[in-house]
Amino acid sequence: MKWTSATVTAAAAIAFADCSQASAFVPRQHLLHQKAARVSTVVDTPSLASLSSSLALLFGVNRSRMTSPFSSVPHKPSTTLRAAASGMEISYTVGIVGATGAVGKEIRQCLETRKFPVGKLRIFGSERSAGSTIATDSYGDITVELFSVDAAKECDVVFLAVSGDFAKEHAQAITDGEDGVVCIDNSSAFRYEPNIPLVVPEINGQETKKSKLIANPNCTTAIGLMAIWPLHKLFTLKKILMSTYQAASGAGQPGMDELQEGTRAILAGEPVTNNVFAHPLPFNVIPQIDKFQENGYTKEEMKVTWESRKICGLADDFPISCTAVRIPTIRAHSEVIVVETEKPIDLEAARKALQEAPGVKLVDNPEALEYPMPITATGAYDVEVGRLRRNLVFGDYGLEFFVCGDQLLRGAALNAVLVAEEMINNGSLKAKAAVA
Repeated sequence: MKWTSATVTAAAAIAFADCSQASAFVPRQHLLHQKAARVSTVVDTPSLASLSSSLALLFGVNRSRMTSPFSSVPHKPSTTLRAAASGMEISYTVGIVGATGAVGKEIRQCLETRKFPVGKLRIFGSERSAGSTIATDSYGDITVELFSVDAAKECDVVFLAVSGDFAKEHAQAITDGEDGVVCIDNSSAFRYEPNIPLVVPEINGQETKKSKLIANPNCTTAIGLMAIWPLHKLFTLKKILMSTYQAASGAGQPGMDELQEGTRAILAGEPVTNNVFAHPLPFNVIPQIDKFQENGYTKEEMKVTWESRKICGLADDFPISCTAVRIPTIRAHSEVIVVETEKPIDLEAARKALQEAPGVKLVDNPEALEYPMPITATGAYDVEVGRLRRNLVFGDYGLEFFVCGDQLLRGAALNAVLVAEEMINNGSLKAKAAVA
């Protein structure tokens, strides 16, 4: 395998953009092409072992830092979301199942950052993790408890950040009966059940009044709909076309680990293995996420179609098409979205609608090279939207734009916490202590 200077330049930029802190990477971005010119024009794969140290020096990144990229980042709270739940005088017993996984960790941090009224935090795990201790900034050291339905029912709200199989086995048992409690499930287990709400609070938060069991949407869907919904209200959409560029963390911690280890192996001239992804992800893109369906789409792509219709209350045959691609970034998904509308597009009105939409940040100043990017969306509660323009295919009735959002936050943990806040505000989530 031959690596040209262009390939090495692009690969190194991608790898080190993810593995560096934003403050270290951004000031160097205008120097990449100048510095990359010093790399030899053709490099054999075995030579990458010696090249890796040079690349680290070239881009000013210590190679050892590749073990701690954006898998854990400080949160950047929204300035557009409404304040945390209004019932702050009442505190709640909150349970998390799967608190040590990628989404579970973010749920804990969202609870702290949003100042969710937690009276007591309980963390449930398997026999392997029960008895271990998790340190938290706001709630002290928490001992992991062995999960049981009875223990979960002692809480007021339980967040599930575990597999769909686990959710199918236990979620409804947690919510059933007079002693059933609110359960917010991050898996896909119940998203397509007609009697179980699938909720993005800014769009259909009122649906949370209908059930104690709430399904959290797919991360790609949630991010895209934050931009699509205000435009739909303004122009009434007829069609949605979407292409997604999804980070390794969409496959959880194992996905991030595989990208990091594979990147290190390639730069060391070692063989690359892939267990999480269909093919090696470092310096590659993979046009497959989840299993292929009979219609040629993958299940991930069909999730966008099915879930968007349900959340937005669209017709069952409303045309939505998606192509989902895995890319070698650690965190934050990107999406190109094209919509056809019933009403003619007014670009200034579109920008105003997005500026005023809660949970959305308009980043649309191409002249200053300002537009949504994973490196700026990482850790942010708001979804970035930019590159707004009339679509050349649909003309006056078409709009095209680019979206970036942190899928571990808006696409998972943050959305789940906002669902709980919505339920406090509308009276669907009550504290047992307050009721007693």
